[in-house]
Amino acid sequence: MKKEKSKKKSLAKSKNEGIRINKFIASSGYCSRRKADELITDGRVSVNGKIIIELGTILKESDIVKIDGSEIKHSARHKYIILNKPKDFICTKKDELSRKTVFDIVKSNESLLTVGRLDRNTTGVILLTNDGELIFRLTHPKYGIERTYLVNLDKPLDEKSAQAISKGVDLEDGRTSPCELLISPEDNKKVILLLREGKNREVRRIFEHFNYKVKQLDRKSFAGLSASKLRRGEYRHLSRIEVNNLKRLVDLE
Repeated sequence: MKKEKSKKKSLAKSKNEGIRINKFIASSGYCSRRKADELITDGRVSVNGKIIIELGTILKESDIVKIDGSEIKHSARHKYIILNKPKDFICTKKDELSRKTVFDIVKSNESLLTVGRLDRNTTGVILLTNDGELIFRLTHPKYGIERTYLVNLDKPLDEKSAQAISKGVDLEDGRTSPCELLISPEDNKKVILLLREGKNREVRRIFEHFNYKVKQLDRKSFAGLSASKLRRGEYRHLSRIEVNNLKRLVDLE
């Protein structure tokens, strides 16, 4: 079978300088760079037919990269989408239990991934893109990307617990970073929480630590982007200005 000539621009910065294999995989939209590292160390990635396990492997423009035997190609262009996630949808592409996923809402021919995840019962802002490098940076703790949540609790939040939460909480996977917290003056069961990290189920676990149950959790914004003008289940493409602002936050501009 005749190999089609690639029309995309060279990924190499010069004739003598290539691109690291994990960055190549991430920028293809296949997965995040962190996940690409796992695939490489698990021996699932090959270059020109040879399994590669060195994370620092540099690719040439002519190299053929495969994951589990399937060739990885770059998308013609990147897409950036914001979704107001409804309840009962999960953020994985495939689910063994056949539950609904956000990819049932946002259908695309591109290999879109979510920027981080929201659990099934959490609603609100979630970004989707096939720009793997941007996903890697927006979810990396180094950049401290802001996430704002509206939390509805089962009982009023006392001031002592609020102060302790704002200073950081010791969870089983480490201490949370200091955060900003505001109790609603109209209803002290409602809390606005601003985090700069994204541990798994972090908000729920923080309040569970102080014997509070989160009844409803809605992410109001991520990296300065709000879905306030979108109904639940609606999405839109980000503007060029919004994309540039995201890239600026993580030193890609």
